Amino acid sequence: MAMGKRKTERQQELWIAATDLPEAPGHPFYRKLNGLLDEHGFDPFVEGLCQKFYHESLGRDSIPPGVYFRMLLIGYFEGIDSERGIAWRCDDSRTLRDFLGYDPKEITPDHSSLSKIRLRIDVETHEEVFTWVLKRLAENGLLTGKTLGIDATTLEANAAMRSIVRRDTGDSYNEFLTQLAQASGIATPTREDLAKIDKKRKNKASNDDWMNPNDPDAKVAQMKDGRTHLAHKAEHAVDLQTGAIVAVTLQGADLGDTTTLWNTMEESVENLREVTDDPRTAPCVEGKIIAEVVADKGYHSNDTCQDMKEAEVRTYFSEPDRGERVWVDDDGNRKSAEQAAVYANRRRIRGKRGKALLRKRGELLERPFAHCYETGGMRRTHLRGHPNILKRLLIHVAGFNLALVMRSMFGIGKPRRLQDGLAAAILDIFDSILGLLKTIRPPWKPLERFRRILTAREPQVALPVAA
Repeated sequence: MAMGKRKTERQQELWIAATDLPEAPGHPFYRKLNGLLDEHGFDPFVEGLCQKFYHESLGRDSIPPGVYFRMLLIGYFEGIDSERGIAWRCDDSRTLRDFLGYDPKEITPDHSSLSKIRLRIDVETHEEVFTWVLKRLAENGLLTGKTLGIDATTLEANAAMRSIVRRDTGDSYNEFLTQLAQASGIATPTREDLAKIDKKRKNKASNDDWMNPNDPDAKVAQMKDGRTHLAHKAEHAVDLQTGAIVAVTLQGADLGDTTTLWNTMEESVENLREVTDDPRTAPCVEGKIIAEVVADKGYHSNDTCQDMKEAEVRTYFSEPDRGERVWVDDDGNRKSAEQAAVYANRRRIRGKRGKALLRKRGELLERPFAHCYETGGMRRTHLRGHPNILKRLLIHVAGFNLALVMRSMFGIGKPRRLQDGLAAAILDIFDSILGLLKTIRPPWKPLERFRRILTAREPQVALPVAA
């Protein structure tokens, strides 16, 4: 076979039909996702929510809110971390143009347009969109809300440690070390002198003393890989029966798990109440909301176990090894209520159900972290300030929940599953067969008929012809 050579000069065709342009393997996935969103009225819903942020008649028409939220969903499905990268990818891909509703001749929104829309639309509206996705989960039997698993992870902030300043004086780190060296008798300290003084200090990067002026919400924290960075804390509440993310909160990375737990619990209750208050999705959520909570040992404390017991919520918290416990306070009073709550939690986690829930916690809580922040591209944030980051995070996690719905309906939860071409062909064949079955009257249930054929061995008859 002869080697092909790249042509440096080519005669471009004057006209080409849009139907003749090649399609990417992920095109069937986004077509299905658009069908799901259109079926449940996603665009009218978000346009109604965002109408209050725009004037009724003045000015030119803005970018539709449905396009804005779709572009943020693309950030999850394509694993793109920044809004600039999302805008570039949408402009470059015909598949994503079609998903957004733009033809090849139209200009897709740039990253500055995304930033302006994000600043215009408040956090509450993004939370409403997140709740809308939860209702789609409930309609497909993917939300129960009875047993929740809670865990947190750190997101690297868009701020550098070398830019931190003192909260009281505003001095930089080097200026502060220079003052310490001069106070110790070194008139003109060298870099080695500063390093020696810094090495002997304790609590050298305390959040009580230092902050980053570019992003005050970022806190000094240790990342999962052991490095020290300015970071944010993202906490998930996951339905352990289905794997759906019920709530996501963004909090300070310097806050302990026992402190951030209650904000996530409150957000979970509000979101589940939104689902149960809707008459269309209320029958889909059965039983008591948040009857059990599963978490690792970072969330275990005497007060947490006691407060959960008073809220009539069973806890399955891994208990750290604290040695022999003394259930008497400094005044000699016995802490009977705390002791009963801790012992009840210990008894539950040692049981068969408790061990099973803790194993499931490790699976269904770590997996969303990998999907949202590793392959999803949000481990490092490109925005500053908790409100801005939370807006992006809510829709990013909503993309994970939409992937669960897509996987339950079509067996594929991400467009990258279609890269081999075979899965895309199977998805198209399934769509064609499903469309054919919908035209047949009376409705035909192929699985039940096939089961009857296998069990009763009745002779197969021709399908009725649609009238």
